[in-house]
Amino acid sequence: MPTYNWEGKSNVGELKKGELVAESVSIARIQLRKLRIAPTRIREKKDPAASRFSFRRRIPEKNIVIFTRQFATMINAGLPLVQCLGILAAQEENPVFFKVISQVKGDVESGQSLAEALKKHPRVFNDLFTNLVEAGEAGGILDVILTRLSNYIEKLQKLKKKVKGAFVYPTVVVGVALMVLAIILIFVIPVFEKLFSDVGQALPLPTQVVIELSRFVKKNILFLGVGLGFIAILIRNFYRTPAGKYLVDDFSLRLPIFGPLLR
Repeated sequence: MPTYNWEGKSNVGELKKGELVAESVSIARIQLRKLRIAPTRIREKKDPAASRFSFRRRIPEKNIVIFTRQFATMINAGLPLVQCLGILAAQEENPVFFKVISQVKGDVESGQSLAEALKKHPRVFNDLFTNLVEAGEAGGILDVILTRLSNYIEKLQKLKKKVKGAFVYPTVVVGVALMVLAIILIFVIPVFEKLFSDVGQALPLPTQVVIELSRFVKKNILFLGVGLGFIAILIRNFYRTPAGKYLVDDFSLRLPIFGPLLR
């Protein structure tokens, strides 16, 4: 059973806080009332290991689509929010998404709106999702909004598959070209270098440049690999920041050939 951190006031108005183990937020609230404490805040205690695990595991968009569509169907059928979330959590097979839905259910039980509970998980539910849910709650058309969201996510998922499929061929071609170039520089050019040295004649400048490049790559292949990997990690971490994402995307869209393709 989960552990909850709570804050509240005693029957004499004294502020108190602590931890307790309960099956849900509602059960925790009942236990506190039996202790003559009026709870003002109840929140599930986070497990650091579970947080690291959920950070590394991504939730497939397919699961979010199914969750949204089934949620809309249940709301349209007249089921309460908490009951809908409980059913959806019980049938969710992804352990990370199960934990997210359970936390949303607990927040809704504690009195928060659905949009507020969803906004606590920005890696799963983006701003568009949460803002539309908030509008649906305010307008009393939550089932309509969730249906439209599920349709939108499905179309977006199909578009992403098409874009990824279109990038497969050029990616494979570029990858094979880089592998062939590396093999030529490391294994083929040294053989020709030996043949040219046996001839004893001065080599043209382009040939000398290629031979020097081959020597450099062969001598520093390990450092080049580590350096490229380090640069890739730096770019990835930089891209995760708002300013970095803007700069990298702006640079990508300005590229002569790939810019129009990305756009």
